[in-house]
Amino acid sequence: MTATIFKKELTEMLRDGRFRWLSTSVLVLLGAAVLMGMAHTRDVQTQHETAQAAARQDWVGQGEKNPHSAVHYGTYAFKPTMALSAIDPGVDPYVGVSAFLEGHRQNQFEFRPAQDATAMQRFGQLTAATVLQLLIPLLVIVMGFSVFAGEREQGTLRQLMSLGISPGRLALGKALGVSGALAIVLVPAAVLGVVALTLATPGAEVAADAPRLAMMVGAYLLYFGVFVALSLAVSAKAPSSRLALVVLLGFWIVNGLVAPRAVTDVARSLYPSPSSFEFTTGIQAALADGLDGQSPTDARMAAYQQEVLAEYGVDSVDELPISFAGLRFQKSEEMGNEVFDYYYGGLNDTFESQNRVRSLSAVVAPLLAVQSLSMGLAGTDVAQHRHFSEAAEEYRRMYVGRMNEDIAQNAGAGRYVAEAGLWASVPEFDYQAPSVGWVLANHRLSILLLFAWLAVALTLAMRAASALRPV
Repeated sequence: MTATIFKKELTEMLRDGRFRWLSTSVLVLLGAAVLMGMAHTRDVQTQHETAQAAARQDWVGQGEKNPHSAVHYGTYAFKPTMALSAIDPGVDPYVGVSAFLEGHRQNQFEFRPAQDATAMQRFGQLTAATVLQLLIPLLVIVMGFSVFAGEREQGTLRQLMSLGISPGRLALGKALGVSGALAIVLVPAAVLGVVALTLATPGAEVAADAPRLAMMVGAYLLYFGVFVALSLAVSAKAPSSRLALVVLLGFWIVNGLVAPRAVTDVARSLYPSPSSFEFTTGIQAALADGLDGQSPTDARMAAYQQEVLAEYGVDSVDELPISFAGLRFQKSEEMGNEVFDYYYGGLNDTFESQNRVRSLSAVVAPLLAVQSLSMGLAGTDVAQHRHFSEAAEEYRRMYVGRMNEDIAQNAGAGRYVAEAGLWASVPEFDYQAPSVGWVLANHRLSILLLFAWLAVALTLAMRAASALRPV
């Protein structure tokens, strides 16, 4: 009997002109978003790889010079573009794609695509994630708002229940009917996405991203399941299909349009981030006078010089067996690193606190849970941007330390010029993205709340179905 109900619901939906028109529109938009996203991701990744190779060549080809000049010459670190960012670009357009790595300072990331976009472009950006998070739930609502309420208005619900069909079987059959109609839209889009992903990325990267893609698919299926169950619950409870549609559209508006903006404003008010001017000014002041504001750099460097002289048992830097210039440069770096760790660490902690507010707010809107999890699996969330920025900063400190060590060991009384081979001895910047386990651990709250939403929605649907009345 359940299979019969499923076939009947699916047939009616396929015959419905509204479903055909809406599903075709959504499928076209989703397919276009996937294809455009893949093409854009492939182009951006090629640009990043080319730029990274050029930066490496510039570094290696500096020629003979003083290592401290090489420190100021610097190099670039470009953030790799993950294949799944074609589905969900997340925060990547807003946080920058590269950082200039040089001595004495930790630079902010540059080249934010969103800065070059017009207001209309930022508002109307079409991505696969937008379609999946907003338009697919709307399609589910259109398909499901009248499954029970419409039957009641037409008088066919009484006939169905007079046949002795249990409310549970009836609800299951209708849920399968809605899900089957939804699959007609999603399966072709999923196949298109997998094919595009395979063609756009090397085989090794596709294999590495397969677990992330599978989990992303699972997350979105849970999200769609929430809307299927809620649509059935509201349709079973509402006295009319019109009221059911109004209630479900109200939930869709709050979930997709109101909650994300409101929660973002609340998070920013609870954990305000400094302006660019305040941030830069604070760093400059701390570099000059220490984090406590009472430790001038000159005084600390003079004290360090005395410590070095005492350690080697000499009276002047000229008597040291190594070059004090290299030691001084490295000490300056270490003092600066304390400042950078404090300010950049505090800024990143503020962003993570804001994200925790968003994650907790998923109790009122399932979109916030799937949005967070989708960005995480795509490698485009704030946590993974911080992971990359910390790796780039670690590389900066490593190569600057090597240059200072070379000066300390080899510089004499005159002007020191290192051989060109020194630059090649510094390994290339090779960033490794965090594992899937790391991502899931960071988003365990979103996973929990997404499952909680599905459990609540299914409970409401079962209770509403068990209380069905023909009139």
